[in-house]
Amino acid sequence: MLDFLVIGAGVVGLAIARRLARAGREVIIVDSGSSIGSETSSRNSEVIHAGIYYPTGSLKAQLCVSGRRALYRYCATRGVPHSQIGKLLVATDENQRPTLEALANKALANGVEDLHILSVAAAKAMEPELHCVAALLSPSTGIIDSHQLMLSYLGDAENAGAALSLRTPVIRGMRKSDHWQIGLGGDEPDDIKTRHVVNAAGLQASQVARALGLAPDRVPATHFAKGNYFTLQGGKPPFSRLVYPMPEPGGLGVHVTLDLGGQVRFGPDVEWIDKIDYSLDPDRAAKFYPAIRRYYPALADNSLVPAYCGIRPKLSRDPRADSDFLIASEADHGAPGLVCLYGIESPGLTASLALAERVAAGLGVPPSAEDAELFHTR
Repeated sequence: MLDFLVIGAGVVGLAIARRLARAGREVIIVDSGSSIGSETSSRNSEVIHAGIYYPTGSLKAQLCVSGRRALYRYCATRGVPHSQIGKLLVATDENQRPTLEALANKALANGVEDLHILSVAAAKAMEPELHCVAALLSPSTGIIDSHQLMLSYLGDAENAGAALSLRTPVIRGMRKSDHWQIGLGGDEPDDIKTRHVVNAAGLQASQVARALGLAPDRVPATHFAKGNYFTLQGGKPPFSRLVYPMPEPGGLGVHVTLDLGGQVRFGPDVEWIDKIDYSLDPDRAAKFYPAIRRYYPALADNSLVPAYCGIRPKLSRDPRADSDFLIASEADHGAPGLVCLYGIESPGLTASLALAERVAAGLGVPPSAEDAELFHTR
C-alpha cells in the first residue's frame, strides 16, 4: 500500500512530495495537467518575498519568513537560478506615509529585521527614474526561476523514489478503515490504495476535497483573483530593483518586477473572476499607465505589451479581508489521513519549503538531516 498520494504538481505539492520522499516514505504525485506547475506556480511574479505584508501571527507571515530563509539556502546548494536584488517599497504622496510606516512596523513584528528607511534622495540615488516621498528598502527580497525550482524539487523527490503521473485527475475518493481508496482518471484510469492523501491542488483544492467525499460544510469556497501582467518594450530597463507601491485591496498593487534576464514586468492587478480563464484583455493597459506613473512618471505612452496572467486562489472575496493559508487536517474536516491546503497564493512559492515542513510535521514525518538544516537558525 502506498504511504502518500500528493495531489497537485505545483511548487507546493512538489515541495511536500520532496519532503515526504526524502524521509523515506513511498510517494506518488498526480496532477490533472500535462506539465508540472502549469497554473499558479508558473503564472506569478517569481518573487522571493521577505514577509512584510501579512498579519502578524498568520501562517503567511510565519511561513514566508522561515520559508524565505530556507529557500535561499536551498537555491544556493542546488544551483537554482535566483538573485537577491532587493525591493523598494514606496509612498508616492504624503497621505501614504502612515501606511508605509505601518508596514515597516508589521514587518518588524513578523521577523523581517533588515528593512531600511530611505530618504527620497537615497531612494532616487538607487533608482533615478523613481518618484516617491518616502521609501523602504527590503534587501532580502529577491527573484527566482520558478520552473527551475520546481524541476529541482521534482528531481529531489524522484531521486528519493517518488513518482509523478501527469494528466491524472482525481475522480473520487473514499476513506476505508485504515486507508484511502482513490479513483484516478486520465489515459489510464486506476484505483489506488494509500494511507495518506495530501490535497495540494491549488485552484482545484476545494473541488478535489469534494471529490474525496468531504461534507460540503467542511470545504471552504475558493475564489479566483486574476492578475494581469504587462511587459515594458524598448529601451534600457528603468529599474534595477523591484519597486512596489502601497498595497491595494486583494493584492500588492501594480508593481515592478524583473526576471533573471532583466526584462521589466508590471503587475499584477486584481480582477475577480468566476471561472478559470487565462485570456488577457490588452485594454486593461489603460488602467496600468496611471497606476505605474505614480512611481514611474516617465513611462511612455504605448510602451506596455500584454504578457500573461495568473489566478490566485483566495478564501475570501472581501477586499478588506486578509485571507490566510489554510492547512486543514482531520480536526478540521473529520477525515483521517487527509490534509488539504486551501488558499495557497502568494507567498506560497517563497513559503513552499516551510509549507512542506508544516504538513510533514503535522503528519509525524521527521525531516532528513539535510532538510532539518534548511531551517536551522544561524
